[in-house]
Amino acid sequence: MKPLRKILYTAALCLGFTLISGNYLSARTEYWEQKVTLFNELRITPEDIVFLGNSITDGGEFAELFCNENIKNRGISGDVISGVMERLHQVTSGSPRKIFLLIGINDISHDIPAEKLAEEYNKLVKKILADSPSSQLYIQSVMPINNDFGRYKNLKGKENVVNELNTYLQQIAVDNNVVFIDLSPILADANGKLKRPYTNDGLHLTGRGYRAWTDHIRHFVEE
Repeated sequence: MKPLRKILYTAALCLGFTLISGNYLSARTEYWEQKVTLFNELRITPEDIVFLGNSITDGGEFAELFCNENIKNRGISGDVISGVMERLHQVTSGSPRKIFLLIGINDISHDIPAEKLAEEYNKLVKKILADSPSSQLYIQSVMPINNDFGRYKNLKGKENVVNELNTYLQQIAVDNNVVFIDLSPILADANGKLKRPYTNDGLHLTGRGYRAWTDHIRHFVEE
């Protein structure tokens, strides 16, 4: 086992992740499995709008924020691109009207190169389009981070990777004829960091952050 892969393998075991191919990770924590089994019991319908992603999505009360009971939250804290791929059938089997995808920051935190993440992300997008062709897909940019809080050491110095991945995501949207939503203009400060009023740990959102995010994408949700 190569040194880098050995390090990633050890980190994966410690954090509850599993290596599935090369250096790539799958989010198989107890919490992930708890949420997946819950989502197995819940039904998506063609009238629904689904928010799909990791902890940032998981924490949002989108049905209330948009005053729309047909909005369903399918975020799971700690999830990665491969984890969303693994549970994607729970969403696409219901052919929802819209899917808002936000995923990638946890993958970045595990030192996966942006180019590799873009390859996996593109596979996910193509799978969504193939399995639920009637759904309108919206790719949301990975949100900016703010390392001034010093909370997430595994994201230190990863701002450029976030930007690099977002450049790939924008092209993936173009290549697959879906909508790309850049969240940076509303969430980032003049230095490109997640605005302090919108976070209390440098990664996750406060209530004001969720309000800014949902106001920014409201016309996509309601159109």
